[in-house]
Amino acid sequence: MNMEIYLQLTQFYQEYAANVDAAEWDSWIEMFTEDCTYRIQARENHERNLPMAALSLEGKGMLKDRIYGITETIFHDPYMQNHVVSAPRIKSLTPELIDCEANYAVFRTKNDGIAQVFNVGRYIDRIRNTPDGLKIESRICVFDNDMILNSLIYPI
Repeated sequence: MNMEIYLQLTQFYQEYAANVDAAEWDSWIEMFTEDCTYRIQARENHERNLPMAALSLEGKGMLKDRIYGITETIFHDPYMQNHVVSAPRIKSLTPELIDCEANYAVFRTKNDGIAQVFNVGRYIDRIRNTPDGLKIESRICVFDNDMILNSLIYPI
């Protein structure tokens, strides 16, 4: 294994979590390639190769549209989220692409101060090594929960 790439990838996963948790949406969007895929899908549908997903976005334009919706049009009970992401597991590696996975847990805390486990699963990623650094070409967030509490607003 290439330790330098592994450390870059580990840092990349932590930056991703920090951007989402801090609502740094411009930085979050820049972590993706222009023609990216971002999908949040139940484990059952993923394992059965069914297309149904809780959220499915294609390209940076759709990511930007989602963030516009979150920040400008969706009204919801405010909450904070905090990601805990495992060390990545590299499944295949070329100079241009990294196929990898990492487990995640997302905790949600509402203004009443009660923290809940919101979503648990794994990222299935294809990361492109670009001149501007690592970028997500494809991220499938496969969640283990049978249901998502209330509604899915923020990215996982």
